[in-house]
Amino acid sequence: MRIHLLRSQGAIYSAQAYLVLGEWNRLNDVNALVDVGTDGSIVRMISVLSTGVGKKPIERVVLTHTHFDHAGGLSVIQAAYHPETYAYAMGEGIGHQLSHGEVLKLGDEDFEVLHVPEHSSDSVCLYSHATGVLFSGDTPLRMNTQGRSCGTDYLDFLQDLVRRGVTAIYSGHDQPVLERASSVIETALRNAVQVAC
Repeated sequence: MRIHLLRSQGAIYSAQAYLVLGEWNRLNDVNALVDVGTDGSIVRMISVLSTGVGKKPIERVVLTHTHFDHAGGLSVIQAAYHPETYAYAMGEGIGHQLSHGEVLKLGDEDFEVLHVPEHSSDSVCLYSHATGVLFSGDTPLRMNTQGRSCGTDYLDFLQDLVRRGVTAIYSGHDQPVLERASSVIETALRNAVQVAC
């Protein structure tokens, strides 16, 4: 699996998008975008990347949630590539509604959909059991100080992530965490547990 970080070039505040490709651009790999940003300017970046001969550059779009900074550029992506579109909440431009536990292929790996309504009611994370990669959207995982109050469901989610052995975190706004990713989650759990939830 290859993951390309794409940042919007526009003046409007935007989340990062991630282009997920298979290691060898095989025909059965699914070229996928996780989030699209606000303005569609990532189309220019995608056009210069090697996404495979005889393949659509973008076959699938998965939104971690439908806030504008993550989904605003969807119509531009759809006009350019006509991909399948997935989100937990149905809305304009969304063709498929995600469900918790569903498995989707991104690149050459399968990712499990984890519904985590901490940031928004339609927020999801995407987790690959084979690689330990987590796309977290805006789900808060960097809790480096004590005192963040949270509900039982979110604590259960953090405990589940610790058990899963996350190896890399690709979030909507922070730099990807490619080393010691599990320690980021352990710290969040430790700091969250120390307050009454």
